[in-house]
Amino acid sequence: MKRITLRLPDQQIEMLESMVEAGEFPTVSEAVRDAVRQLIEKRAARVLRESDQVSFKV
Repeated sequence: MKRITLRLPDQQIEMLESMVEAGEFPTVSEAVRDAVRQLIEKRAARVLRESDQVSFKV
């Protein structure tokens, strides 16, 4: 697993910490990983589809 550096506004960090305190996630890192997984699931197919269309146009 690779590490990345991420800067977020204080308000977003506070919300993530609140979710951890409420038991929604074990850590802030896991909350961010979950958000990234959801983003990928939501948009990956479209990005791959558009990438395939670009390669056919060449």
